[in-house]
Amino acid sequence: MSKLVVCFPGIGYHCDKPLLYFSRSLARELGYQDCKNVSYTYKAENIRGNEEKMKEAYKVLFSQAEAGLADMVWSEYDDILFISKSIGTVIATSYAEKYRLKSARHILYTPLEQTYLFAPDHAIAFIGTADPWSDTDEVIRLSAVNHIPITVYEGCNHSLECDSTMKNIEILGDTMQKTRDFCKGTP
Repeated sequence: MSKLVVCFPGIGYHCDKPLLYFSRSLARELGYQDCKNVSYTYKAENIRGNEEKMKEAYKVLFSQAEAGLADMVWSEYDDILFISKSIGTVIATSYAEKYRLKSARHILYTPLEQTYLFAPDHAIAFIGTADPWSDTDEVIRLSAVNHIPITVYEGCNHSLECDSTMKNIEILGDTMQKTRDFCKGTP
């Protein structure tokens, strides 16, 4: 069985930060030998809370993701796993919809509300209650409506971190255990 993992970072949260780095490592341990890290950049400031700037960021980043994935032959893979963070969750889910990758499974770290416009069939999500980029209650509601299991971490920000290093390590461990369990599931 050929397995592929694709990582879609956030704007300021690249693929070597903890959530994406360790989840990618777990996926490799579980047989996802092919790995593709999407890379994109966006330099605009003050986009949080500005719907117009968020739409522009999405368009620019989606276009860069399409270019970066243009050489992919999706039909070569029996199991496709998209791991995404923040705006990357919107890009990953909309990309899967546009390219009809219905069998792709999604790990959504700190999804934005717009992610649920493209809600995938096979997904798991994680968010913190102190996330300034998302309306946590709305993300929880949308996850329930779309039957996407979500783990909520009290007092955690957009990186699923709080003000205690030891607590952050515990949260990261819990997140990675749930990520591992999801990766082990059948596509």
